[in-house]
Amino acid sequence: MASHIDQWLNGYLRAWQSNRANDIRALFTEDAEYRTEPWVQPWRGVDAIVDGWLERQDLPGTAEFTWSVIAETDAVTVVEGKTTYRDGPTYSNLWVISFDANGRARSFTEWWMDQSS
Repeated sequence: MASHIDQWLNGYLRAWQSNRANDIRALFTEDAEYRTEPWVQPWRGVDAIVDGWLERQDLPGTAEFTWSVIAETDAVTVVEGKTTYRDGPTYSNLWVISFDANGRARSFTEWWMDQSS
């Protein structure tokens, strides 16, 4: 299973750097939900995810992301990450992701905390 999540995370990083709609779209199911914080209304559907992503996009090369998988079952994967912006803060991240049988995310929720506080 680890190669499955590694492939998805590499695709996520590719989409993050390219900000191309097709790269983002390839990560999610048509009816996926993406929560930028646990208790907010999600972006529902891949079109809303692409739109939300592009509205909040980072410029390519402005941040580095490292990760490790801390839990993985057939139903859910939990990823701990660290986002370091070249000219800004560093964030601790926790992602909870559910995948379909084809390795696309059905559900994505992230928790993040600014380490500079």
